[in-house]
Amino acid sequence: MMKKLILSVLFIFSVLYADSITAQTAQQIAFVNSNELLEAIPDKVAASKSINDLNNKYKAELQVMQNDYNKKYSDFVSYQNSMADNVRLRRMQELYELERQINNFMKVAQDDISNQEKELIVPLRQKVKEAIYQVGVERGFICIYDLANPAIAFVTPDATDATALVKQKLGVR
Repeated sequence: MMKKLILSVLFIFSVLYADSITAQTAQQIAFVNSNELLEAIPDKVAASKSINDLNNKYKAELQVMQNDYNKKYSDFVSYQNSMADNVRLRRMQELYELERQINNFMKVAQDDISNQEKELIVPLRQKVKEAIYQVGVERGFICIYDLANPAIAFVTPDATDATALVKQKLGVR
């Protein structure tokens, strides 16, 4: 009877202990959605507005340039047969130059918008990354997965880098 009681107590303890370990392990792994976090930052709205405003200014200027090109191209096509050869060549050169200017303008606009995004959005992404790290350390998570970018956003500083061990297992350096 005593033996059954001891076995029963041990069984109950082992079940409770296993549940406790499972619950602890489940609590040590977490996930976030970094895009959702980024969108929740108040500065993100102002940054996005600034980038969109710049983009709209470039679009408006590009539209003016394209309208000018389209008009000159249309005129050229309509009157090319009645033009002197030198005039036709000069107009073709003008059209080529306008195309080159439009392409250069588009590259400058893309670079400027990209730089604006880096200047305004990258610090906010860094802020999210640092917050994830702090939560991971404070809450004792082993790792935090990022659902927005299929990757691990945080790994505990106490984690062991097993790269050397796997290389050894593979027989490589």
